[in-house]
Amino acid sequence: MNPHHEPPARPRTAPAQARSRHRRATLLNAAVDLLTQGGFAAVTHRAVAHHARLPLAATTYYFTSRHQLLAEAFAQLVETELATTRAWLTRHGPAALIDQVAAADHTRQLGLWELYVHAGRDPVLQHIARRWSDGCLRILADTLHLPQTDPRLRLLYTTVSALWLEHLVEQRPLDEARALLTLALQNALPPT
Repeated sequence: MNPHHEPPARPRTAPAQARSRHRRATLLNAAVDLLTQGGFAAVTHRAVAHHARLPLAATTYYFTSRHQLLAEAFAQLVETELATTRAWLTRHGPAALIDQVAAADHTRQLGLWELYVHAGRDPVLQHIARRWSDGCLRILADTLHLPQTDPRLRLLYTTVSALWLEHLVEQRPLDEARALLTLALQNALPPT
């Protein structure tokens, strides 16, 4: 064996993998953007590729179906919103829940709730919707220092969700919602 002979160089796959992950993330972010801007119907392979400024073949390579694309966009949206909700409640406390509703990106919230409702017809999306509800309950339990199984948490979460939907869909003012949230919080907080 020649001591000056170097072994063949290994293929450079790390940059290709990083590029692949970046392209997939770009497509998924484009799907989330379209979902929040135009709703469920706006998310197609062609629209996502155009929005991401990538060829259509890239979209169909990474997401074999529109259903997969929607499910992953919904999952990403859920994780983002849960992180935002947790940070908000950590910073401001549960009494500021209605302020979070008021401050939330309206179109983003509509996209989230639209898929949440659509999940009633789709078992895969239903699983993601449960992650949203369970995550919200977990955040409330941590914030209020209550066990996650406490029925008062479920009542509080249901109240906040209904008020949130009314605000998003019906554009109701939040003054009445604040009074209802105060009552729901008083019911949820352990007696002092």
